[in-house]
Amino acid sequence: MHKDLVRVNTEQIFLPTGEICVVYFSSTSNNTHRFIQKLNFTNFRIPCEIEEEISVNQDYVIVCPTYSGGGELTSGAVPKQVIKFLNNENNRKYCRGVIASGNTNFGDTFAIAGPILSKKLNVPLLYQFELLGTNQDVLSIQNIINNFWGVTKNETQ
Repeated sequence: MHKDLVRVNTEQIFLPTGEICVVYFSSTSNNTHRFIQKLNFTNFRIPCEIEEEISVNQDYVIVCPTYSGGGELTSGAVPKQVIKFLNNENNRKYCRGVIASGNTNFGDTFAIAGPILSKKLNVPLLYQFELLGTNQDVLSIQNIINNFWGVTKNETQ
């Protein structure tokens, strides 16, 4: 277990309400963007250049890629744009969970942005996937998010 991975007290978790929403960051490579489009959930992209204050006023799960050098080098793992977005107290209060992507080549720091954000925001780390993700990752995340929101199969059909 990575030192930044902590168990969230389930009594302190605020389950999401309202419409399912995913907030995500994707660099100009668009890897995360292409993955998010496969999920078919309402989504909001944190832009690469945040010139004005962005505010989300509904419960959401954040999906964040990891940028770091591997090993013990975790500095810079969470993109600056995500940090700026979460520096807004309103945005932090609506975050209900974290999903992170990364590269398994970085060993212990694979998708480390997830545990870092989960610990900082005191919300559950719901899933981690590699790079562009697989079709199985898409199905897994769809199921996890639907279950997290308490959505039944009949409601999603």
